[in-house]
This record gives sequence, structure tokens and C-alpha cells, in this order.
Amino acid sequence: MTPKKKRFYIIFSAFSFFCFIVGTFLIILQDNILFFYTPSEILQKNLKQNEKVRLGGLVEENSVVRNNIKINFTITDLKKNIEVSYEGILPDLFREGQGVIVNGYLKNNIFEASEVLAKHDENYMPPEIKKKLELK
Repeated sequence: MTPKKKRFYIIFSAFSFFCFIVGTFLIILQDNILFFYTPSEILQKNLKQNEKVRLGGLVEENSVVRNNIKINFTITDLKKNIEVSYEGILPDLFREGQGVIVNGYLKNNIFEASEVLAKHDENYMPPEIKKKLELK
């Protein structure tokens, strides 16, 4: 075998191995590549019992009901709504009309959340800096 042919086989083998690894990685992460599902996507998707997923959307206006530590609210994507039940302390940025992402599972058409993450817009500026800029 000539050195040129040997080099070709080594490069071809390395490239094939790299493609195999990337393909395997993508197949394993097939359903987890999305960061979160919207309420419309969750309702269309056939979820298995106790399958953990992330649900994202806006907290619907006038939907937050607090009972001691248990909080019920509705998440919407402006097309469909899903009721969410959460037990625990909510993040400071949580409020109606604000974007949230919740981790949990769908049980009897109610999303049982184990974690609530509040989203803020990318233009956020701390109040102290905003005041300094307004003074100039």
C-alpha cells in the first residue's frame, strides 16, 4: 500500500468515526434538544405517565391562586393553556404576564411542577445603573 493510500484510509476512518459519534449523540438527545415545549406542543405530544418535560410560556393574567405553600396558575402560549400546580417558593421575577419555564410532568391534564424558573427580557438593566444613566 502506498503512503498516499494509507493516509487516505486513515483520514477516511477518522472522519467516519467522528460522524458515527455525532450521529449517536444526536439520536440519544433526540427529544431533549428542545429547551422547552409550549402548551400547544405538550397537548399534541403523547407523553408517557410521569415523563419529565419542560413547559414554557406566559403566566396568564388573573390565574395565580395561592393556598399557603401550594400555588396554582395557568401557562399560555396565546393559543392553548395548561394549568400548573407547584408547591414551594416562587422566584422573585415570577408574576402574571411574565415568561416562565417549569420542570415537571403532566398528570390528569394538570402540569405538576417540581421547579419554576422565571424569565426576564434580555434588555434588563439593574435599577441602580438605570438611575445613573437617567441623571446624565
